[in-house]
Amino acid sequence: MIKTALVAASSLVLATTALPALAQTELTMWYHGAGNEVESAIISQIIDDFNASQSDWTVSIESFPQESYNDSVVAAALAGNLPDIVDVDGPVMPNWAWAGYLQPLPIDQSKFDNFLPGTKGIWDGQLYSIGLWDAAVALYARQSTLDELGLRTPTLDSPWTGEEFMAALDAAKASGNYEYALDLGMAWTGEWYPYAFSPFLQSFGGDIVDRSTYKTAEGVLNGDAAIAFGEWWQNLFTGGYVPGTSQDPADRETGFIEGDYAFSWNGNWSGVATIEAGVDDLVFLPAPDFGSGNVIGAASWQFAVSTASEHPDGAAAFIEFATQDAYLTAFSDALGLAPSTASAAAATKNYSSGGPMEVFFGLSNDQGLVRPVTPGYVVAAKVFEKALADIANGADVADTLDAAVDEINADIEKNSGYGH
Repeated sequence: MIKTALVAASSLVLATTALPALAQTELTMWYHGAGNEVESAIISQIIDDFNASQSDWTVSIESFPQESYNDSVVAAALAGNLPDIVDVDGPVMPNWAWAGYLQPLPIDQSKFDNFLPGTKGIWDGQLYSIGLWDAAVALYARQSTLDELGLRTPTLDSPWTGEEFMAALDAAKASGNYEYALDLGMAWTGEWYPYAFSPFLQSFGGDIVDRSTYKTAEGVLNGDAAIAFGEWWQNLFTGGYVPGTSQDPADRETGFIEGDYAFSWNGNWSGVATIEAGVDDLVFLPAPDFGSGNVIGAASWQFAVSTASEHPDGAAAFIEFATQDAYLTAFSDALGLAPSTASAAAATKNYSSGGPMEVFFGLSNDQGLVRPVTPGYVVAAKVFEKALADIANGADVADTLDAAVDEINADIEKNSGYGH
């Protein structure tokens, strides 16, 4: 499958593979995808193509398991051993830029005007990183379920209101046909919480931190809107609508496919597998609107140039080379993620016009909201995760959110406002 997907990409450099054997300056690159054979094969192909396409630079790659990658980069930065090119998760990028690990990309930002907003890593008004894909979340459902329960099919232009969403869950619960009305993916932890669940908070009118100043969480994570969100969130668990925080990972993977859950809040990376499992009337629905608009998380892994690089021009040349549509399409076809451009999407199997996952590109483009663009996000995200897990397990909503605000604000103060 990968070989087929990369034919177009490889053809881009056929005319340049006969260059004379000149000394090339080596550029080092770190990547988070160790163990993912499909992803690694595409990255290796891009590197091979780039190395063969010119005589100035040669890129060598070292891959790390995703679970230990961030810690490896931080340790290398402290030791002064960063590579030229680093892979960085979008919401983490501001922290690494603020800490001095990254430099602004020496590439004209206008070259990425047609990229999805979430694929562009911007900090302090400058572009630091760029992604080859974006992840998006939708409400998985079967059209037959919607019809059976007498539910309107929501669209990007006309999503369910919060009341309609809860009415849909009530109808699924009352039918007696499902173990749970909704699967939120509680078996997943870490970044899944702020990525997947803070959009609900934002739709209520709250947020993890105040984005107008980035100096406090007061009023946005514990104000009236946030408390209303917290009470709604807790009711999902106490009301028996969703599995609890001890959900079995296997149930997360197969529960919707096997019909145990009426709806599933899931990412586009699971879309292809769900389709291939035989859910032939699968529909991807937009997030509900709880009163302040409907949003989903945006920003996935992106490429950046480290401050340690002595050859930022070469590192930038590789990154720009890697953002060609042919490679964006190859990644999308292999991983199921949304390519960064509409032109690349048009050439994919799943995101082209009429493709089974075409809607995700529109969701990403129209609803995508990056997580708070602040160096303090890396701490705030963990605080938010713990608060939501505690509330799901029965903790007092107002007290828990107040405590989360205090912890986030203490970290901001400790770091002198993170430069805001």
